[in-house]
Formats: sequence, C-alpha cells, structure tokens
Amino acid sequence: MGRIDAVYALLCFLLPALVGLHLYVAPYTKVEESFHIQAIHDLLAFQLPTRNVAATLRAEYDHFTFPGAVPRTFVGAVTLAGLSRPFIWLNAKIDRQFLARALLGLLNSSSLLVFASSMRRAFGKPAAVWYLLFQTSQFHVLFYASRTLSNMFAFGLSTLALSYLLPVPVSPRAYQKRCRTALFLLTLAGIIFRSELALLLGTITIFLYLTGRVEIRRDIIPAGALGLLLGLLFTVGVDSFFWQEFPLWPEFAAFKFNVLAGQASAWGTHPWHFYFTNALPRLLLNPSTWLAIPLAFTIPSTARPARLLTVPSLAFVAIYSFQPHKEWRFIVYIIPALTATASLSASYAWTHRAKALIPRLVSLALLLTTSFSFLLSTFVLLPASAANYPGALALHALHRHADNTQPVIFVHLGNLACQTGITRFQQLPGRVSLSHSAWAYDKSDSADPAVLTENPYSFWSRFDYVLVEPGEEEDRLRAVSSSISPGESSENDIPLIWTEITTIPGFAGLRILRPGDVPSDIELGVLRSWCGEACGQAWLFLRDVVRKPARGWFVEVRVEPRVRVLGRVY
Repeated sequence: MGRIDAVYALLCFLLPALVGLHLYVAPYTKVEESFHIQAIHDLLAFQLPTRNVAATLRAEYDHFTFPGAVPRTFVGAVTLAGLSRPFIWLNAKIDRQFLARALLGLLNSSSLLVFASSMRRAFGKPAAVWYLLFQTSQFHVLFYASRTLSNMFAFGLSTLALSYLLPVPVSPRAYQKRCRTALFLLTLAGIIFRSELALLLGTITIFLYLTGRVEIRRDIIPAGALGLLLGLLFTVGVDSFFWQEFPLWPEFAAFKFNVLAGQASAWGTHPWHFYFTNALPRLLLNPSTWLAIPLAFTIPSTARPARLLTVPSLAFVAIYSFQPHKEWRFIVYIIPALTATASLSASYAWTHRAKALIPRLVSLALLLTTSFSFLLSTFVLLPASAANYPGALALHALHRHADNTQPVIFVHLGNLACQTGITRFQQLPGRVSLSHSAWAYDKSDSADPAVLTENPYSFWSRFDYVLVEPGEEEDRLRAVSSSISPGESSENDIPLIWTEITTIPGFAGLRILRPGDVPSDIELGVLRSWCGEACGQAWLFLRDVVRKPARGWFVEVRVEPRVRVLGRVY
C-alpha cells in the first residue's frame, strides 16, 4: 500500500469516528429534533397497536400530545427503531437514544464515504484525499450527521444521489443509468423527508438535460415516476397509520403550511443573500475552500466537472433564497458537491507542487487552513455546542438528587429545559418496585393562561421539583410562592418554599481573552470529560502556543446560568 492509499484509508476511518466523537460529546438533542427522537422512543417503548389503534396511539405516543405546527413523517423513525432492535435484544440496558443516533450517524457517514469512493474513481486518489480532508474539517456536517432532523434523514439519500452523478469511468449507457438512480433518490428523499429537495432535483435535472446527459422519456420520467410512486407508498402508508388520518402526505402538508401559506416566516426572516454570505461560509468553514471553488473553473482539466457539481447546487440556493425564512440546514445537501469542487483544484495544486512555486504555496496554504479548521471544529466549536444542552443535564442532576422514598415525584419541566435536551428517553418510568418512586413529568407552558385552569398557585403547588429558566420563568414562580403569607393561608394553601438544588450553565457565546485575563477553562473541562487528562494537557499546550505569539489574546467559550433545579421544602 502506497502512502496516499494509507492516508485515504486513515481518512475513511476518521470521518465516521469524528461523527461518533461529536455524538459522544453532545449526546442530547434540541427542540428541532424532538419529533423524530420522541417517535423513536415511542416505537421502541410500546408495541404497535392492533386493537383500538386510534385510542392507544393517542394515549401512548408523544406526537398526539405535542403534534407541532405540521405533521412529520414516521418513515425515518420507523427505520432507526427497526435497526435498533437487534442491538436492544443483545443488550436491553443499552442507551437507546445514543444507539438510534449512532445508527443515523453511521448511515450518513457511509453515504459520505460512498461519495469519496466515487471521487476516487472519477478524479483519482489525491482528489478523494482532499475531499475527505475538507469534509473532516467541517463542523456542521460532522455534528449534525447523527441528529434526528428531517434534513439529516434526507442528507444520506441526497449525498448518495450526488455520488451517482460524478463522472466515473463507465460507458455512456452506464452513466445514464447512474443519473437515473440519482434522480430517483432525490425524488424519494423529497417526497418523504424534505420538500425543498424538489428544487435541487429540478436544477440538477435541467442541467443534466441541457448538457445531454439524460433524456426525458428514457431517464427523467421513469426515475421521477418511480421515486414518486415508492415515496408516496412509504410515507402515505406509514404516516396515515401513525397520525390516524388517511390519506396523509406530511411533506405536502408542510409545504402548504410553510411555503404556500407563508407561515414559515413566523420563525424569522433573513435577507436574500443570507445563504451566500452567511450559511455557506459557515458550512464550508475552511476559508481556502471559498477560493478553491472558483479556482476549479479556471483550470481546464477541472472546469467541466466543476460545472456539473457547482452550477445546479448554486442555482438551487439562488432560487431557494426567494423564500424569506432561511436556515443553513435547508441547503446542507449541496455541501458534499461544493466540497468536491474545492478538492478538484486542491488536488491539481498538490500534484503540481513540485513544478512551480504558486502550486506549492497554494498547497501549503490549503494544509494550514485545513489544519486550523479541524482544530477550530474539534476543540472550540464542539465544546461550545456541547454546552447547549442544559435541560438534559439538569434532569440528570435532579434524578441523582431526588428522594426516592416518595410514592410519586411530580416534576415540572420548563420551556427552556424541554428545548435543550430533555426527551422521553431521559425520563424515568413509573414505579417499578416498592423501593423506587414513580415519576410524573409536566411540560405545560407556565406562561400560557390556558394552562392555569384555576390559578397560578394551584399550578405550581402540584410539583415537588421544577426545572426553570433564571429570569422571567423563575420570577413567576417566586412571585406566586411569596404571594401567600402563612397567616393568610387556608388549609389547602400552604406557602411554597423552594430551595436551589443546582444551576446548570449553558453556552452564551464567545469571550475575548485579553492579555492578563484568566481563562475560564470551559473547553478544558469538556475535553477532560471525553478523552481524559491527556486531551486536557494537549489543549493547555495548544492554548499557550497560540496565546504567546498573540501576546495573550485568545477566544474561549463563555457560559451563563441557563436552567435552575429547585426542590420544594415541605
């Protein structure tokens, strides 16, 4: 095995390993992922009902209690739950949320490796190596590859589709078949998971047709018809059952609500250039790729494949920019294609570095910026993101502290706590033995007047513990607790007295360290927790190396109190 083969093999191992590392450091989920992760929990926790189906689903499954603005598909959750079951049979005590997310991360990692393999066949080993170097130094794809967003269920299929479009050395008839497969996969992903993929499908189809790679009757119509038929069969069949509404096509319902009715704008809007000036630079991360992409169009040997990879992708982004509500995850599907374009010019510079000074300098710059991006992604962005889940950490702290001698423990989970990591996987079950309490959790919005059916005191007096956000939510609780004096209390109105058990901090941005400032060592604590003292010492060494030439200046993660755990004093 040559040196470049060894590097390629190492990077093929490193990519899924990094996805696993990001999962290990940040194993919890945010509110955007809640539907799919709660659905996976319910599929694993409860048997599929065969009698009284509607009543059983409404009583046991979370999506009827918290349906969200629009229905979402169960196809991804059913797939991950099914893949998880053999592992659960082998080890019933396995962390099921971690397992399901690990399987999703493995599926998305595998699709990226398939793309890298196609890069190797199409453009050679150096291009594949540079593709993997760039991909392993991009934070967002690695961090979100295991996250149960609808976008990340679609990401694996869209990445496989893009891999089939790469110009591998096959006959024209075989390449046409690959293009049909790509169009089929994009159609399938758009029908089931994310409707915005219809735009990407459209731009790719038009480009392939105009460049003579596909024909309408032989390729486009059969691929689209098969993807549409199978996609509707899967999603309508599965989701009509779980939502007890027939026929139900969740992505079409979401498209009508968000796009046709314009309701997506309620979640915020951005200017038309947001994807180009904000989202894409963040997703690509390495500043050298921003220059390497246009450079690929100027090199005769890479210009044609660069157009294939880049033109449909950027056309998709340009058209989608007319939608006022914008999030980076809506365009994440094109990152493998843009990364591949950057790797073409990087590979050209690397293979010509011995022949001229400019390719040598470009290669050096690429190595330095890629190394910097990798360090930034792993040692700054990852610890910062791991500090974004105070709700889950607060609930774990409560479970360790709570008195298990009570028959039932009633807990109120505040809004921020529910949005930052708490899922049904973290909640303890009802009574399993006489020596353990039953746990009852409430997720009501304490700011919603409809929730306070009687009065605020009656609402808060039900709970033994509360997880509240410092500030407005805690102030409401304190105001109710202090509004009733002992002398005025009736028999049923005992004053509420709360004691603080713990306060969990959360990410609050970045802090500029000036010369003489003492670091807070947030990153140091995170690194020691997931890879031991050696990682901590490596971080301290790296920080000192950087601060010395910078004359003491540095950037570190800043945290502030986010969730307070309070226990009632009786």
